Amino acid sequence: MKIFNTLTRRGMVLAALLGLTVSAQAQSFPTKPVRILVGYSAGGGVDTMARLLAPHLSTQLGQQVVVENRAGAAGLIAGDAVAKAAPDGYTLLLGESGLLIAQHLQPSMSFDPIKSFAPVAGLFYSPLMIVAGNNVPAKNAKELIGLLKANPGKYSYASSGVGTVQHLGFEMLKGQTGAFVVHVPYRGASQIVPDVIGGQIPFGVVSATAGISQSKAGKLQAVAMMSNVNLPGAENVTPMSDALPGFSVAPRLMLLAPAGTPAPIVDKLTEAVRAALTNPEVIRSANLQGAVPAFLPSAELAADLVRESATWAKTIKEQKITVD
Repeated sequence: MKIFNTLTRRGMVLAALLGLTVSAQAQSFPTKPVRILVGYSAGGGVDTMARLLAPHLSTQLGQQVVVENRAGAAGLIAGDAVAKAAPDGYTLLLGESGLLIAQHLQPSMSFDPIKSFAPVAGLFYSPLMIVAGNNVPAKNAKELIGLLKANPGKYSYASSGVGTVQHLGFEMLKGQTGAFVVHVPYRGASQIVPDVIGGQIPFGVVSATAGISQSKAGKLQAVAMMSNVNLPGAENVTPMSDALPGFSVAPRLMLLAPAGTPAPIVDKLTEAVRAALTNPEVIRSANLQGAVPAFLPSAELAADLVRESATWAKTIKEQKITVD
């Protein structure tokens, strides 16, 4: 019994020392530059948002925050690198909803987007819009659903590719309405918008900024927002939830740390994000890029990611979506 008590006391002392060490590390963090890895090329939408955020995080943390591009495999290369990085807060991932989708379409991926990371904070939503050619007889969300249900198989829609949020969002719409609409994968809004304007395809799912600018020019119709996210300039476009209560689809950007990162360090990063996202310049610049700041603290983001992942899994299963 004496030996057991001695070992117990030693264990408690070691635990206390470890706790003091972690606390000291958190208080001094960061003492060197922090890296944010982005899984896409420089100049793209995710990269742009990372570079918008980084200098404001630098101000909050008192250390340089640098953006590093690890493009490839639809963001999975960067995700793998951060998942395997030291859990010390110095290597972070600017993650997006595509990671949550990928785990259900690519079961062999090297990390789990839920278990491999410590959520730091939700950052932005990028609202999506359903656009249509001017000759399509649907001006809003309710008319869109009525048209599709009354004409099964007659219409098609374009998205940025199989397994994207744009694709799965419209498939979710189909699942909730029973509509039969043919999916035509494109490579992005720069190809979709001209074909919608030219009448080659009746509907497209694009970023709200890509849709609203062409709608204001009278070249196409902004039929419905895929979420209730309020983007300046798109206030008059009806949300899909007007016709389908509760419906909401918008690509999410979030900051993730490797699993096992000490909670005090995560908390310090979370508070830096909170402060950065209240900066009027960040809000204005994000809006110009078609994004809306949407801060979520760590615990709320963790719960949200589980729910979002389950939503994508359900849509993929019900709509029998696969990738080649």
